[in-house]
Amino acid sequence: MRKIFIKTQNVKNFIALMNNIKKCPENVPRMALVYGEPGLGKTQTILWWATNNDAVYIRCNNMMSPRWLLSEIAEEMGEMPFYNTAMLFKQVEVKLKQEPKVIIVDEIDYLVGNTHAVETLRDIHDKINAPIILVGMGKANKKLMRYKHINDRLYEKLEFKPFLKADIKEIIEALSELSFTDCAIEYIYSQSNRFRQIVKFINKIEQIAKTNGIKKFDKTTLQEFIVDETKNPKASQTVR
Repeated sequence: MRKIFIKTQNVKNFIALMNNIKKCPENVPRMALVYGEPGLGKTQTILWWATNNDAVYIRCNNMMSPRWLLSEIAEEMGEMPFYNTAMLFKQVEVKLKQEPKVIIVDEIDYLVGNTHAVETLRDIHDKINAPIILVGMGKANKKLMRYKHINDRLYEKLEFKPFLKADIKEIIEALSELSFTDCAIEYIYSQSNRFRQIVKFINKIEQIAKTNGIKKFDKTTLQEFIVDETKNPKASQTVR
């Protein structure tokens, strides 16, 4: 299976969002929310973008305090965090003014129960005008509604949605060296709509193909494999 980053429609929408955020005038709030159910490629997308755009990437943890959050930001920017929280905030402020960066905060769901941590992100945005992208699960949008002052600063909300059939086709053709008929892709689309599921599916299919010398799969062959595996896991080693 090839290792390649695939620009699905969700990825293209995220790139468009980031381009818009970076072009915003200074008097326009530059916070955004990206949310969606697991397995749609949110984390892979933001890590890819952060790496290629020198952004600060922070992954929240349960019980994360304002100081913990600020320390993570400082360390990501190559600084040794100060112990005092006030001095730590000033340290982050000075560094971001010297080297402006986009801050991406993943797993924001962990912070929504901590008012002080959420307020810290707002303070960073307001005082330094740093673009801040909040990334969360499917209910993150509703959870953030309780913070009106945060919600009012969101330039845009982007929901990662289930893959289109065209996305599934692109993922399969990009990752796998095998050939799949249109009816096979249609079948996979009907069975899987999460990136991790599709990757696992391709990996299993490639093992079957290697064992049996198969280069191309159609719907019938795929169904036979899936039925065999369901009835007897050992049968997945051979397609009859």
